[in-house]
Amino acid sequence: MLPKFDPTNPKVCMSLFEDVTSNAKQIQDSVLEAILSRNAQTEYLRGYLNGQLDKQSFKKNVPVVTYEDYRSYIDRIANGESSDLICDRPISVLLVSSGTSGGVPKLIPLTTEDLEQRILFASLYRPLLSKHVEGLSQGKSLLFYFMTRETETASGLMVRTMITCFLKSVNPTNSFLWDQTQISPHQISSCADTTQSMYCQLLCGLLQRENVARIGAPFASTLLKVIKFLEDHWNELCSNIRTGRVSDWITDAQCVSGICKFLTAPNPELASLIELECSKTSWEGIVKRLWPNAKCIESIVTGSMAQYIPMLEFYGGGLPLISSFYGSSECFIGINVDPLCKPCDVSYTIIPNMAYFEFLEVVKDQAGHDPVEKPVVVDLVDVKIGHDYEPVLTTFSGLYRYRLGDVLRVSGFYNKTPQFHFVGRQKVVLSIDMDKTYEEDLLKAVTNAKLLLEPHDLMLVDFTSRVDSCSFPGHYVLYWELGSKVKDKKLEPDQEVMEECCFTVEESLDSVYRKGRKNDKNIGPLEIKVVRSGAFEELMNLAVSRGSSVSQYKTPRSVTSEEALKILEATVVSKFVSRKTPSWELHEMYSSR
Repeated sequence: MLPKFDPTNPKVCMSLFEDVTSNAKQIQDSVLEAILSRNAQTEYLRGYLNGQLDKQSFKKNVPVVTYEDYRSYIDRIANGESSDLICDRPISVLLVSSGTSGGVPKLIPLTTEDLEQRILFASLYRPLLSKHVEGLSQGKSLLFYFMTRETETASGLMVRTMITCFLKSVNPTNSFLWDQTQISPHQISSCADTTQSMYCQLLCGLLQRENVARIGAPFASTLLKVIKFLEDHWNELCSNIRTGRVSDWITDAQCVSGICKFLTAPNPELASLIELECSKTSWEGIVKRLWPNAKCIESIVTGSMAQYIPMLEFYGGGLPLISSFYGSSECFIGINVDPLCKPCDVSYTIIPNMAYFEFLEVVKDQAGHDPVEKPVVVDLVDVKIGHDYEPVLTTFSGLYRYRLGDVLRVSGFYNKTPQFHFVGRQKVVLSIDMDKTYEEDLLKAVTNAKLLLEPHDLMLVDFTSRVDSCSFPGHYVLYWELGSKVKDKKLEPDQEVMEECCFTVEESLDSVYRKGRKNDKNIGPLEIKVVRSGAFEELMNLAVSRGSSVSQYKTPRSVTSEEALKILEATVVSKFVSRKTPSWELHEMYSSR
């Protein structure tokens, strides 16, 4: 675990970061020893180790598992059995994952001690960011966080998202740090009504626009939702600023109390300035125009979030996009030590104190798909540059050799600690015949295709996919929500352009897919269905109604839920099909080199 340190002292933070990354092997061995010695008598470990707590016995006898293998233990704790089934410390909360990667939210055990470690982990990053981005200390952060309504298990154990845990960790004894760094009062960010909270956070940001040094949200998709909300409500926000009164529909006591600290008098001059910017024909650079002293945009833009980079660049007006760190509900893992690098070059340096890390090598066959039957599991310091791995976690909160499901590519080392580029999820999202299209494959194909939209002032707002197996042969269906770079311009995508987008997606997929498309014998032509504006917000609302969080929500890159498909199909406004058959012989020659 991370040693106790003063998170407000930049020199101490930087010194600790250098120390832990220089001693990765020793720290990893110590972390495993500490976890095993603590939890040796838990039912889970006792069943595999029988008192043998050395590293070799652990690797030999404790299986590598997925959430489904582990679910029964978490369900038993949720139903009232003791935490010592898996952990020697009390499980204080069950974290609910976003549920958008696998379709169903997972419940992840978390101890109070582990939560404290995650907060310290975030503290390590602050001085690193200030070191690279000049002027951050001259203002505050407009970072959009949203509380999610918590639930209880049958035994009374709280179920929360990680963001909610973080917001609830702020209390009167440590709230001074929040007030020193954040534009919006904690009471507004911790409001359970997301709509009122979003409105009031934006209002706080506009009222203090000159004092905003950075702007962001946990994920790129979340920040884009905030910008869309601003686009829909800027007239009303300006009216509030002009009159000095918040809208009557803001009734939450926390929001009213928080906003009254800033909305103290009419400010027609500021309202007119904001109206001038928001009423322009194009919203290009709107973030920089509204917040002129902002130095950067901070949001996760790796993995599935990479699809939103062009839109953030469009709205950002040249502000650098910073992807801070890599983590999950299961564990906080790595930090981006080069925050000003291009989004496509982001790598995360593992913090070896956070868990015991192993890595399952991801090797694909020559056709580019199926993992080998017996993948190798290696320690953190034994990974090889250029190789792909799936993280396997052993945590202080009771997860043992747990497969995270992500794919990471080793990009280098910082001191003695490896750095990883986030590739995507280790999951087949589409398959009809012999083809297996992974999330990484689909993201690359869509990225290539959406370039065709740019000359027509169109942007891809969001997308997902499914397999249509009712047709013969079956075919891939992509749902695209489009947006215009020009305000109030009618969205009428050109048929030839969209058909070329269909073809470009197919051309970008691998040889197995393209061979299956030959003569339409095994796989039918790919189809793009354009959905109306707001369709993906409806999809998010469905996930939120099932326990997900606006702060953590990630659009699933493939959908199988009948409810989700009904939403998408009900919002389709136009359909396009690939009119050409992709080549495969030429690609086959290239892929074999």
